[in-house]
Amino acid sequence: MISRRNIRVKVMQTLYTQLATQPDNKDAATESGLKILNEKLSLSLELFTTIIAYLTGVAQYAETDARFRSSKYVPSDADKNVNTKIAGNSFIWKTLENDTYQQKLKSSNIAESIDQDRIKKLYQQLCSSELYATYINEESREPKSEKAIIRYIWTELMINNEDFQGFLMDEVSGWEDDKDMIYILMDNYFKNSSNINFMALLSGEKLEYAKELLKTAIEKAEYCMELIEPKLINWEADRVAQIDLILLRLGVCELLYFPTIPTKVTINEYIEIAKQYSTPQSGHFVNAVLDKILKDLEKEKKINKQDRLSR
Repeated sequence: MISRRNIRVKVMQTLYTQLATQPDNKDAATESGLKILNEKLSLSLELFTTIIAYLTGVAQYAETDARFRSSKYVPSDADKNVNTKIAGNSFIWKTLENDTYQQKLKSSNIAESIDQDRIKKLYQQLCSSELYATYINEESREPKSEKAIIRYIWTELMINNEDFQGFLMDEVSGWEDDKDMIYILMDNYFKNSSNINFMALLSGEKLEYAKELLKTAIEKAEYCMELIEPKLINWEADRVAQIDLILLRLGVCELLYFPTIPTKVTINEYIEIAKQYSTPQSGHFVNAVLDKILKDLEKEKKINKQDRLSR
């Protein structure tokens, strides 16, 4: 469900977390690194599922609201006729009927962690919107409209809502680290929710790439630094931002040991990650160092990339 850039970020975060520990040897470092990586991937999957649980919760709250209002001691006509159309939203029900979604909810404490008062607040904000009024007055269930109202909850009431953003930052574990990835996952969700596997964040191929990138970065750490340190003009290695050094190490590993990934893709990806996760100058710095290393490796004929057309 996530891109290779997201995987690179997860591996970077894993290596950065591992700096706090000092495993005795490479085998121990690899073992602990894989454990940290798996934990980070699991937390990301739980975060994504939690966001989906808020969406489904808002839609289903219509029935809760209808029951509550109709049970008033003296219900008004409006109380007796709450429109519950969104509770049967066909786009949401594709998720509710997804076996992996139900499995994930049962195997975690996500359902218990959902703030029901927050669900109620989101639902009330939804009910006050013009789009919702239009939606409930439409007799048919056009797929486009069914998806549009759920997307509205996500884009307008959640990610573009300062109050809800504050709630995510303060109360939802991992949001600050993973929010950019969650935006991508949500775009994929709205494009094709039917194919979402809530029990696995990565396909087998991408999981293998993540593990191999991490293991290679650990096993080849010394050699990578031998290539990196001479290029740190006017900088001592211990004065360079740790994230930059990690990104350089990952970049060198991809250049040398991942024959199916073009060199240009590798350098561009780590430039963008450096811009986003390190200092304002890091993108330029990573670009300059990796470019110099690549030129040397090409002269020494150490770069062996597969022809993409021959794969």
